Amino acid sequence: MSTETRTIGVGLISVGWMGKLHSRAYQAIPYVYPELGLKTKLVIAADTEPSRVQFARDVLGYAEGTADYHDVLNHPDVDVVSICAPNFLHAEIGIAAAKAGKHFWIEKPVGRGYEETAAVEEAAVEAGVLTSIGYNYRHAPAVEHARELVASGRLGRVTNVRAVFFSGYASEPNGALSWRFDRKLAGTGVLADLFSHATDLCQYVVGPIAEVTALTSTVYTQRPKLAMGSATHFAVIENGEMGEVENEDYAAALVRFGPSARGAGAVGTIESSRVAVGPECGYQIEVYGTEGSLKWDFERMNELKVCLGRSNDEQGYTTVNASPRHGDYARFQPGPGNSMGFDDLKVIEAKKFLVAVAGGSQENSNIHDAASAAAIVSAAEASSLTGQWQKIEEIHGTTAARS
Repeated sequence: MSTETRTIGVGLISVGWMGKLHSRAYQAIPYVYPELGLKTKLVIAADTEPSRVQFARDVLGYAEGTADYHDVLNHPDVDVVSICAPNFLHAEIGIAAAKAGKHFWIEKPVGRGYEETAAVEEAAVEAGVLTSIGYNYRHAPAVEHARELVASGRLGRVTNVRAVFFSGYASEPNGALSWRFDRKLAGTGVLADLFSHATDLCQYVVGPIAEVTALTSTVYTQRPKLAMGSATHFAVIENGEMGEVENEDYAAALVRFGPSARGAGAVGTIESSRVAVGPECGYQIEVYGTEGSLKWDFERMNELKVCLGRSNDEQGYTTVNASPRHGDYARFQPGPGNSMGFDDLKVIEAKKFLVAVAGGSQENSNIHDAASAAAIVSAAEASSLTGQWQKIEEIHGTTAARS
């Protein structure tokens, strides 16, 4: 255990669901990882909605509140900034944070396409600030075990990968036409929102993706209009004035992993939908090799299905329960069978970010991971328009699984 305690000042931009979750994650660090000697001070929170600013001060425990995010970036006591604003503000705020010399933890997508994301990447590198991206699913102990199985060669040569992220958050036809369906504000639809998560997990477990071909579709081309800021896409509006949906509801891609990947040359399929009826957070990855395979599903995130060997007496999958031997599981639960949850993954994400900020190893996802995912998303969109395979230049500095 560290004999010295370092206090890191935190600034928050946007006090929505994710902003609250970031705040709780920061506060949990001294309890979950006491040996690190890291504490956080919640300095200032920004939001354009006064009631949220008040909540940040009265409930979350921030010392100050403001309506202007620049006050967060300019505050002398802020060391790190959490950027949890709507997607269309991410790049603007990320670049401003870098220029202010603040390390930042930003939710995905970082930009409304590769160009915006690359601009944030350039600003962060130029400023020398550390970054972390909201790819929290990779921190599930079962996923960490899956990554280790691939890395150790237990599956043999990886031959093919299947990733799916199906959600029903937009499956209601009368769901409101929020900013998520506006290309100017959101950029792509399910490609940036869910498909990007699946690409990150594929790259984290198997390695860099080198080329892609894809198709997309928009299932509901019109939705009832909604005044900006009055509600979310979950609002149901009957008999409302209809407006055009400007981005895709569904995407499917065929990919090939590059020569530096642990699964070099393997073929993969990635599929995502925001209008699926049934799955609520149906996020899955399957990896197949010449000596075995594995399957993981976020809706059962504490389990990993594994088959090792081609001629065992017991064929089929064994269900491996996450345990203290896997990832950071032991920080949250004493033994197998006790479930971790989504919020715990954010605590792990916060820990990795703060350890890097404090001068420790940099194991957290970073802006290069975001740029890599954005490059794949942009290539998939281009392919859906041209019908052609698109090559993807490998981005260095990511945490992708490499041989």
